Amino acid sequence: MKNLIKYILIMLVFTGMIACDTLDPIDENRLDFDFVSSDPASAEGLLLQGYSGLVNQYSFSEAATDDAVNNQMNNGYKRIALGELNAQYNPAARWNSFERVFWMNRFLEIIEAGEIQWSRDEDINEMFNLRMKGEALALRALHHFYVLQAHAGVGTSGTLLGIPYFTEFIEADGDFNTPRLSFEASVQAIMQDFDDALALLPTDYGLNQGDVDPLYASYDYSKYEVVNGGQYDLRITGRIVKALKARLALFAASPSFLNDQGYYNMAANYAGDVLNTIGGISGLASDGVEFYTSDDDKDSAEMLWRGSQGGNSSTYEERMFPPSVNGKGEINPTHNFVMAFPMQDGYPATAANGYDEQNPYANRDPRLDKYVVLNGSSFGGGNINTGEGGGIDRLDSIPQFSTTTGYYLKKLLRPDVRINSDGTTTGKRHFNVYFRYTELFLILAEAANEVGGPDQQINGMSARDVIAAIRDRAGITQPDNYLASIATKEAMRDLIKNERRLELSFEGHRFWDLRRWGSSLNETAKGYFYDGSNYVELPSIESRNYQPFATYMPIPNAETLKFSALEQNNGW
Repeated sequence: MKNLIKYILIMLVFTGMIACDTLDPIDENRLDFDFVSSDPASAEGLLLQGYSGLVNQYSFSEAATDDAVNNQMNNGYKRIALGELNAQYNPAARWNSFERVFWMNRFLEIIEAGEIQWSRDEDINEMFNLRMKGEALALRALHHFYVLQAHAGVGTSGTLLGIPYFTEFIEADGDFNTPRLSFEASVQAIMQDFDDALALLPTDYGLNQGDVDPLYASYDYSKYEVVNGGQYDLRITGRIVKALKARLALFAASPSFLNDQGYYNMAANYAGDVLNTIGGISGLASDGVEFYTSDDDKDSAEMLWRGSQGGNSSTYEERMFPPSVNGKGEINPTHNFVMAFPMQDGYPATAANGYDEQNPYANRDPRLDKYVVLNGSSFGGGNINTGEGGGIDRLDSIPQFSTTTGYYLKKLLRPDVRINSDGTTTGKRHFNVYFRYTELFLILAEAANEVGGPDQQINGMSARDVIAAIRDRAGITQPDNYLASIATKEAMRDLIKNERRLELSFEGHRFWDLRRWGSSLNETAKGYFYDGSNYVELPSIESRNYQPFATYMPIPNAETLKFSALEQNNGW
């Protein structure tokens, strides 16, 4: 961890250099902590480092689950799925999120010292201090959560452990030999930072004068707008923090961790508080199924928190499009995933419910065609055939280009991107989304069901209400008689897990969901192939080979070797 502090020192120097109006030399021609502590632009640059490393929807970790296979032999998620996960090799590790924690701690020290003058106006200066302190506390909590999600677990002592929790900046030569807190103490520490942040942050930026939060209501509104106006959209807000608290509470409540009704109740209430501000169930965004195809000039109402759009690009499409339309076909959804989509009437895809294995995509949930390139689909400017006679799109036609499962990915990709044979592309803008409202609805559904079953009302919504709205939006035929038949907590739990699998697919959730639920990590990836006459199931495209203790990920070996107080998770 000392290396993290050395890296921070380098970044502080770089941040100070790019933040200055000129590159005139200062004392001893260097930029140190004292300079950063007195220069507003450099100090804010330090805060903005907390916005780096935020987890968006483009991790493609599904290749380490039963939902997908990556056709690149050296892909990290493929390697850990095949048995290489260990304390020395873990591409899903998040220990480096502590870098951002220390950046936030240093910034908080600067704020507390009161040495920065953001504005000559006393009120504006005071509001900047309040809001930026709130940002730093929220981001410190979030980056601790990332580490907790990846590295909490049962230690070698048999105790459920969390992570070290750092609330102070430590110099490079300081003592980093800090033990892990208990799991619940770690959760409570993160919650406390979130709560402290909530007391300082505006609910949203750009609020009308009548909606300003009580903390800021006594300030002149024209000054308030300088600090908390719409120009700060995309930074963290009170609304976002409440949603993050719901996510944390659900994680803590899950069977692999505390399995606790109190935390389920917290998760449902935190989620409901935010959802009621958008109208509850009626606020479910109509374009949420394909939020990533939002027009370039406006956001989808589905996006609770996103990063900047950036310019037009085709990076993901070049990786994921089928080879006949000049992509590398990297992520291949499994037949396991395809069979998770129900029939259009909402019943599971079984022969008894009308599923025909020789006409497998007829009368299915419309989300299937939106998320997966099926045999015979039109996509990316071409017709894609993955069966016999399909050319380079055919299953296993070209190693590390063609599909290995009989399917290509469509979810998250812009269908209007074009990748031309001459090397030119027509790119489109892509959103980095950190949290969307559908996840929050599903948090409420899962938690409310665990508290009191399918019809337990929390904040005026139940699991049945949420799942009904999501399936109706998806295009499930109404009335949804299958949903109406769900009568027990256990049956609703299974349905919620499946809806979460579909709605949040390929957004980096399932890799962690399977672990927090204590579900099997070793479901063999299946494929489906049209041989020219019939569809044939391929029962073993890729076997998963996780150790039984892989529910909990390892602490990096280098850290446990350096720091004797840092207890490793059991088995690693």
